[in-house]
Amino acid sequence: MIHNVTLIPGDGIGPEISDATRRVLEATGVKFNWEVVHAGVDVIAQYGTPLPDNVLDSIRKNKVAIKGPITTPVGSGFRSVNVAIRKALDLYTCLRPCKTYKGVPSRYEDVDLVIVRENMEDLYAGIEFERGTEWAEKLKRMLKDKGEKQIREDAGFSIKMISETGTRRIVKYAFEYARRYGRKKVTAVHKANILKFSDGLFLAVARDVAAAYADIEFEDRIVDNMTMQLVRNPQQFDVIVCPNLYGDILSDLCAGLIGGLGVAPGGNIGDDFAVFEPTHGSAPKYKGLNKVNPMAMMLSGVLMLRHLNETSAADRLETAIAAVIAEGKSVTYDLAAPGATPVGTSQVADAIIEKLR
Repeated sequence: MIHNVTLIPGDGIGPEISDATRRVLEATGVKFNWEVVHAGVDVIAQYGTPLPDNVLDSIRKNKVAIKGPITTPVGSGFRSVNVAIRKALDLYTCLRPCKTYKGVPSRYEDVDLVIVRENMEDLYAGIEFERGTEWAEKLKRMLKDKGEKQIREDAGFSIKMISETGTRRIVKYAFEYARRYGRKKVTAVHKANILKFSDGLFLAVARDVAAAYADIEFEDRIVDNMTMQLVRNPQQFDVIVCPNLYGDILSDLCAGLIGGLGVAPGGNIGDDFAVFEPTHGSAPKYKGLNKVNPMAMMLSGVLMLRHLNETSAADRLETAIAAVIAEGKSVTYDLAAPGATPVGTSQVADAIIEKLR
C-alpha cells in the first residue's frame, strides 16, 4: 500500500529535519507518495500569508500530514500557522507522548506517559477583547450590571470557553487511546475547585465518560497539585487528559522530565485529518547549519506510522532511534556525552537508517 501524505517542511530548521525524517520513514520500507507544500515566513513574500490555501487543500485531500516547525511571531502579526491549521481542520486532539530513552540526559528514568490535550477551546480559542475597544466596553458594562465589582477600567479580556461537546470527545479519545495501546489509567486535570462552570463542566463530563470504560482506571487532579505530583513521581501517571491551556503547560513540563523538546513528538488529530509535528520551535539561528536534533520530528513520524496502521514499521523505527540514542556515537550536540564529538542532522538520519537495514 502507498500512503499519500502531505509534507510541510516549515521554516528555520524545518527543511533540514523534515528531510532527515522523510529519509528514515522511507527506510522503514513503507511506501509514501509525498505531496510537498510550503508554509511559514519563507512564503509570505510570494503568497502574502504564511499559510497559503494550497497547504490546507493538500491536507484535506491526503488526510494525513507531517510538518516541520514554523515560526510564530511573538506579540504581533499572524497568530500562529499551527493554530490556524488546527482550527481549519478541527484537529481537536493534541497528542504528546513523553517517554524516557536511555542516553538522553534526564533526572528521571522509566517515564512513559501521554498528554491528551484539548486543542480547540479554553483560553486558546482566541475569544479576546482588546482594552478600550467597543466590545471590551460592552463586556465591561455587562459584567458590572451583573454585580462584578472588580472590573478595572483599563482591562482587556480573554474568554475561557469549555463545552460539553468538546470535553466529551477529547476525554473519549483519551480512553480509546488508552484501550488501544494497553494503557491502564486516565487522569483528568482541571481547576474545578475554583472555576466551577468551565473546569467544573470538564470534570463532570470526564467522570461521565469514564463510567463507560470500567476496564481503565480513572482519577482526577487539580492542576497545581498535578504539577507537583509530576515532578515528584511522574511514573504514577499514564494517560493525562487536559483542557487546552493546562495541556500546553503540562506537555512542556513532561518534555522536561524526559530530557527536553528534542525527543518530544506531537500529533494534532481530528475525526477526519491528522497533522504530525515536533513540539519544539523553528530555531532560525541554526538554519542551514546541519546541527540540530531531528529526533522529535522522527518520533512524530513514528506516531504517524501508527496512525496509518503501520505498527510494525513504527516499532522498528522507534527501536532504531532508541538504539542510536543509547549508543551515543551518532547524536547531535544536545545529546552528546561530555567529550564526545557530536554529528549533524543528516548524520543522525544515516545512523538510524543503518539500524533499519
